[in-house]
Amino acid sequence: MFQAKAFAAANPTAELAEAVIPRRTPTDRDVQIEILYCGICHSDLHTARDEWKSVMPTVYPCVPGHEIVGKVTKIGPAVTKFQVGDTVGVGCLVAADHTCPTCQHGQEQFCAHAAFTYNAPDKHGTAPVTYGGYSEAIVVEEEMVLRIPGNLDLAGAAPLLCAGITTYSPLKRQGVGPGKKVGIVGLGGLGHMGVKLAHAMGAHVVVFSTSPSKRDDALRLGADEVVITKNPEELARHMGTFDMILDCVSAEHDLNIFLALLRTGGNLTMVGAPEKPLPIGIFGLLFGNKTLSGSMIGGIAETQEMLDFCGKHGITADVEVIPMQHVNQAYERMLKSDVKYRFTIDMASLKA
Repeated sequence: MFQAKAFAAANPTAELAEAVIPRRTPTDRDVQIEILYCGICHSDLHTARDEWKSVMPTVYPCVPGHEIVGKVTKIGPAVTKFQVGDTVGVGCLVAADHTCPTCQHGQEQFCAHAAFTYNAPDKHGTAPVTYGGYSEAIVVEEEMVLRIPGNLDLAGAAPLLCAGITTYSPLKRQGVGPGKKVGIVGLGGLGHMGVKLAHAMGAHVVVFSTSPSKRDDALRLGADEVVITKNPEELARHMGTFDMILDCVSAEHDLNIFLALLRTGGNLTMVGAPEKPLPIGIFGLLFGNKTLSGSMIGGIAETQEMLDFCGKHGITADVEVIPMQHVNQAYERMLKSDVKYRFTIDMASLKA
């Protein structure tokens, strides 16, 4: 093993602070990565503060971070896909069994033996749980490492490893492309990626927002139209016309409005995760053969496909780059939606 600098939460109420964590020496099929940038996801905050304890209780110390971009510094003797010096990424997964039916169908995120990048049991026994990307280095199985297209800004590419695949996967699954009308609910960290990706796929993109001040930014990001959901007249013009609506909002809100906006056979996909259950009028589904579904990240092959798509179209997240020492302020600002649209940590700051 070797020791790596990191930032960790010691308990649910503690600020993240400097720490030293163990990393395993690369085994035969491992890739050791120097982390250059790590995006901040809202999941990081939820986990650091143990806000998902009813489903995934946090084990401390907790080192968050699953939007990792870096350089390969060492490889195991059996590694064939990567070489020292390659620019690579690590997303929300660091392990899976690769043999079960879900893995065989390219859905490692649902593997019963999958390990998330942080706060999951560490099968290698290096630590009680996996430690994430708020650190200077990470060691990952070759099968879980992704290649970053060379034309992408690395700070902006980091959030693609979570926000990018979270929005790309359901858009692709619903066949979004030319001739399709797609709604994006919420223009935040997920929503702004949904706009960019749906636009690049060739769809007619409409952003739904409660804030008129976001209209200009939505159009800049690639939206064709913006609908203010507090305005009944604007909503009325679009009733029954959407092929798909991607809901990126994690706050409590009325889903029935968006079901009514779908055409016959249309789909509403949830990628935001409201804390409380949301009421659904079942007749809104029955009349029109409409579907309500959820989506969680994507498998490794699909994530690489998303990165290649972003490389082809020059897509990255809009980011504010911060030093590691400002992570606690970033968490507070994130709670206030005071960022356009993601924070990315420059891990060189750990050396300060």
